Amino acid sequence: AMPFLRCLKKKKSPVPLGRSIFQKHSLPIQQNYQALLETCLKNKCLFTDDNFPAHISSIGTGPLLKKLPRNLQWKRPHALHRSPVFYAANRKQLHLCQGLVENCWFLAALEALTFHQDILAAVVPQNQSFQRKYAGIFHFRFWHFGEWVDVVVDDRLPVNEAGELVFVSSVYKNVFWGALLEKAYAKLYGSYEDLQIGQVSEALVDFTGGVNIRIKLAAAPPDLWDILTRATYSRSLMGCQTHLGVYFPSVSLPCIQATKVLKNGLVAGHAYTVTGIRKVTCEYGPENLVRLRNPWGKIEWKGDWSDSSYKWELLSPKEKILLRKKKEDGEFWMSLRDFKIHFVDLVICKLTPDLMSQEDGKKWMYSLKSGRWVKGSTAGGSLGCCNGSFWMNPQYWLNVLPVEDGRRSLGSCNVVISLMQKHSSKHRNRAPHLFIGFSLYEGSNRKLPPAFFTRHQPVNRHQVFLDEREVTNDFHLEPGVYVIVPSTLEPQQESEFILRVFSRKHVLREMGGNTSFAFPKEIVDRYEGKIWEDFFTKHFEQNPEINALQLQRILNNISWRNFQSFHLSFSLDACQGILALLDLNASGTLSIQEFRVLWKRLLFYLEVFQKRDTSRSGKLDLVELHAAVQETGISLSNEVCNLMAIRYGDPDLKISFESFVCFMLRVEIMGEAFHNLTQDGKGIYLRESEWMMMTLYS
Repeated sequence: AMPFLRCLKKKKSPVPLGRSIFQKHSLPIQQNYQALLETCLKNKCLFTDDNFPAHISSIGTGPLLKKLPRNLQWKRPHALHRSPVFYAANRKQLHLCQGLVENCWFLAALEALTFHQDILAAVVPQNQSFQRKYAGIFHFRFWHFGEWVDVVVDDRLPVNEAGELVFVSSVYKNVFWGALLEKAYAKLYGSYEDLQIGQVSEALVDFTGGVNIRIKLAAAPPDLWDILTRATYSRSLMGCQTHLGVYFPSVSLPCIQATKVLKNGLVAGHAYTVTGIRKVTCEYGPENLVRLRNPWGKIEWKGDWSDSSYKWELLSPKEKILLRKKKEDGEFWMSLRDFKIHFVDLVICKLTPDLMSQEDGKKWMYSLKSGRWVKGSTAGGSLGCCNGSFWMNPQYWLNVLPVEDGRRSLGSCNVVISLMQKHSSKHRNRAPHLFIGFSLYEGSNRKLPPAFFTRHQPVNRHQVFLDEREVTNDFHLEPGVYVIVPSTLEPQQESEFILRVFSRKHVLREMGGNTSFAFPKEIVDRYEGKIWEDFFTKHFEQNPEINALQLQRILNNISWRNFQSFHLSFSLDACQGILALLDLNASGTLSIQEFRVLWKRLLFYLEVFQKRDTSRSGKLDLVELHAAVQETGISLSNEVCNLMAIRYGDPDLKISFESFVCFMLRVEIMGEAFHNLTQDGKGIYLRESEWMMMTLYS
């Protein structure tokens, strides 16, 4: 392919008079983390980053400076805490609180990331610490306009006179991954001040390289609950924002001091993380609930299903204990109905774009092309604004290919097209976003001539132009050839852009100048739960609730791809124990949502069990059990671990996978109950009926 590409390169032509020289997007400075770490260890010195110094220039030049404490200092975590920890294995200890930078959009996305350890590990490399091989240097990875970049920082953080972090901090004050990640993100985008305005959708893409689906909640689809369910139990990250109100002229989220806390406890013009969903059984019937978290780590919803709501009394004691939190920690429940009323839009970021698709299967193709709008050459503007120059815009040939899916050929194909503009400034907030969008035409194999656009309508007749970083549209297209024309709203506006196409099967190339093909990459959702989702759905359509015997039949009939070394066999007793733990409304059965909770935990336990079963015997001894429990992020004393081995192990105190599942479920659920009920972190108060429910039926 290389000689062919070389032949197509055109000689640089002189810039005509009256035209500007195009300013390219400035790439972040690349530093080699490993080489810098080794140098610092060898020289026995701590790393100092001259590219993002411990200086006011790294914070910014605007309004943020006025909010800084008088005697701002930069200190390393070892000077702030006796035993600093980079990262906590327990998800609850990953909770963060917003600081002086008004970046709720960034924190809401980061909170969503903590629900997916494998995705989080791609952004936050886990082999970093303040003890082993510590040299004051850390690194993080972000998806930056089409490629993953490694950003290196030193660990000097801005603090006030009392030694408190000025910007992002952890709820657990000895944990520093969040503060260091924020510093790396600030470095990537120019300064801390450059994080002041943004959208949840931007940060979600920067953390995953995924594709966003935005749902306007005022016009939410009738199957919104099904979409939320699929998103919750797959590899999706979700964020949302409240109504901006008259206080906020921008669609972005500035979170400025004028931010208004409403009477209902919500913050106007603010980003929240969607942390879970739950269908509960009330006395009057089922109710769909959504769980949200405010990145401030405080200020919560005060309406129905809030911490102090009377609605919780309508649930069974066990369901109430395990779902309701009586803490001012920023996390709360609300009904789906209230969620649609009080929030503007929901952003769901998927690693594969199959959430809204009715197509089965896991394989998707992904293509990316870079382009630019240049004055007098390719900056033609939109069709509505300037019919005469629209043809000048870049054109991309897209061939949507039919997919053979088992015995049948699918009809229309789900195609997601995303257009992202790249700012030329090193500072993300120095230049405002242009209004961008794209038109899609049924096309030919040649570049479309100017006359074509006066005679033909685009497939997307109602094009949307937004002054946002990225515009994404979801299409259902018949197999065939199409042409994508990305443009700015106004002509003669310059910017670089990247165009991304996701579908089951396609070919993408630029037409005209550089006609090279963008060879699509295959992306596969490796999350094993997806394989069985259809099977479970069909099963539960026949039996909306399953008993212990049916649960045993399902678990023992699963062909565990990753567990072929020995046969799994859940006893009826084990299944009765699992059912008792997860059956929150004491119905004696499991619903599909309770089964999904179990399935997600099973996959996680399976991964941990395999990792710690070093002898491949299919059983864990006491040492391996301790290591496995630690791996899950749960802290248990040796005495409790030993007691559990006696309760769940065989005569040799060895634990099978089935017993490990029962053991871990009990530990997690009882731990959750304690954290929800305790007021001081030391003890709890239970009525006799609640005590009986939690101890006898679990």
